[in-house]
Amino acid sequence: MAYDVKLPDIGEGVAEGEIVRWLVKVGESVKEDQPLVEVMTDKASVEIPSPRTGSVEAIHAEEGAMVPVGTTIISIAVAGEVAAAAPPPPSHAPTPAATATAGTPPAAAASGRVEATPAVRALAKELGVPLESVRGSGASGRITADDIHSAASARASGAGTPAAAMAQGPESRIALRGLRRRIAEHMRHSLSTAAQFTFVAECDFTALVEHRASAKSAAEAAGVKLTYLAYIFRALPSVLQQFPLLNSSLDDATHEIVLKGYYHLGLATNTDDGLTVPIVRDADRLGLFAVAREIDRLATAARDHKLKLEELQGGTFTVTSTGTKGGVLATPILHHPQVAILGLHSISQKPAVVHGQIVVRDLGNLSLSLDHRVVDGAVGADFMYALIEKLQTPAAWLSPGDLT
Repeated sequence: MAYDVKLPDIGEGVAEGEIVRWLVKVGESVKEDQPLVEVMTDKASVEIPSPRTGSVEAIHAEEGAMVPVGTTIISIAVAGEVAAAAPPPPSHAPTPAATATAGTPPAAAASGRVEATPAVRALAKELGVPLESVRGSGASGRITADDIHSAASARASGAGTPAAAMAQGPESRIALRGLRRRIAEHMRHSLSTAAQFTFVAECDFTALVEHRASAKSAAEAAGVKLTYLAYIFRALPSVLQQFPLLNSSLDDATHEIVLKGYYHLGLATNTDDGLTVPIVRDADRLGLFAVAREIDRLATAARDHKLKLEELQGGTFTVTSTGTKGGVLATPILHHPQVAILGLHSISQKPAVVHGQIVVRDLGNLSLSLDHRVVDGAVGADFMYALIEKLQTPAAWLSPGDLT
């Protein structure tokens, strides 16, 4: 008897998930709790385990498809149970080759309706491929994305194709799936929703660089990887308390600014799959070494794909660092629905004028992108210079308790 596995409710507010990668095949034996499929929702990648022991009878969703919560995604023939006699669902009816008319693709032969997911239909429309002309290679004659790409390539190289339309060299395509697709959706939504602008200012990090060097031995003894980001995360909560609009969001439905009385700071982290933003929760309660430990833990978990769903939710303000190749500046895109994001760029020794003398200082730029619907430019500038003042005088506000 087949047991239908539905896409579960993975997290609060999650209405659908993307099928990123199937971990099993039709006919394959599976055990209870064995991972069946990798699903991406709201920037969190999770594996759905098998609720039963048996064999895979059918897979109902292709890789790359967006599936609503509660939809059947796979059927498992449960071991030791007799299959009930019942006709297969019409939407997945098999199309035996013997019933197909000559020259008719199996995907359309049984009922005249082409079997393809919305994502595949959109791809076919984008590439100008008529679905009715494609022979599906998927289950029950379903048309897959690979079928569309093959058909498009054949049309491009076929007789009568205008020379101007033909490729001028080798090409390859990478499906926009998983985290990369989520990033694209979030960035596009952020840019189309918020009125974004960026303010940039220079910071003299000399005293901070010296403080970090003096704390190096204590950090190593405590097993802490002390970075410049740790200082920024430690300094931010008190500055956000002075400028609460930057620690808020805008509820577009009610036209209300939601001020947050907590400080969950997002850490934009680069991974092999793309950018993800784990959250340093209650950063205002953490000392310098404690926040450095949490930054390192979250960054490692992100790169190892071991973040929990709750570690990606609830951020109030985000920090992004361009790393060792930091460049002069960048314009970070807001992590919607947040209204502010801070960028840290390259810190290097440069000549500077101090008290009328040219001296060598450790200088770097900070960029602050804001939602102008909530934060005016003057407020953003005041926030930035208040933060810079703290970063330029770390010894004035850090205590011995920070180095434990």
